[in-house]
Amino acid sequence: MERPDPTAPALPLFDEVTRALEALNAVLREEDDVRSLLQHVCLQVRRAVPGVDEASVTLVTGEVPHTATATGAVVAGLDDVQYRIGAGPCLDAIRSGEIVRTTVTGAFENWPGFAGAARQAGFGSFLAAPLVADEQFSAAINCYGRQDDGFEEVDAQLLELYTAAVETILRVHHRYLRAREKAEHLRTALTSRAVIDQAKGMLMAIRQVGADDAFAILVEQSQRENTKLRDLAGRFVERVVSGHVPPR
Repeated sequence: MERPDPTAPALPLFDEVTRALEALNAVLREEDDVRSLLQHVCLQVRRAVPGVDEASVTLVTGEVPHTATATGAVVAGLDDVQYRIGAGPCLDAIRSGEIVRTTVTGAFENWPGFAGAARQAGFGSFLAAPLVADEQFSAAINCYGRQDDGFEEVDAQLLELYTAAVETILRVHHRYLRAREKAEHLRTALTSRAVIDQAKGMLMAIRQVGADDAFAILVEQSQRENTKLRDLAGRFVERVVSGHVPPR
């Protein structure tokens, strides 16, 4: 994207952020996998922030950072340099919770190893923003520019706006996944209960015993065979339905 005149009205720039977020929302309706969503976050930041030539997303699992996605292998390698030395714009953004904006000259003062690799790769400007969806999710959006004069303050503001909206999208996505997981657990529990009740009813009719005794028989055999009660009940029902004599 061509860098705009910083004195020009900001509305067209915000329109680009809006369009990038609309594209992310469209992806959210189709994608369940968070890594696929992060891929689109990474791609759309180039549209949302002028001067971003390449981008990546750092994801911290436990306390170990890694690149979840990147627009190219070169910037993924520059991320790795930061991880190896334990410092750099993306790690500083995650640790401080603040946007980091610097030129390659400033990077040489703070992270000479990273700055040397970045300059050799042809990058002169860096912009990184923390990305936090919940207490278990820590990440950063990393922007690389080939210009030597650094990103503008408006670029940092656009990235902050974009990141805040992405965090909201990720939170909604996480809540959706948790709700779906709970629904699946409930469905499994209801299915298990139905199978166990069915087996118990069959056993009551076959053995001429009460409900408590039938359930106790199933539990005892489940423990004896070291088998889940649901699985034992399912097999029992299948044997009865197929006409086999139920186990005693």
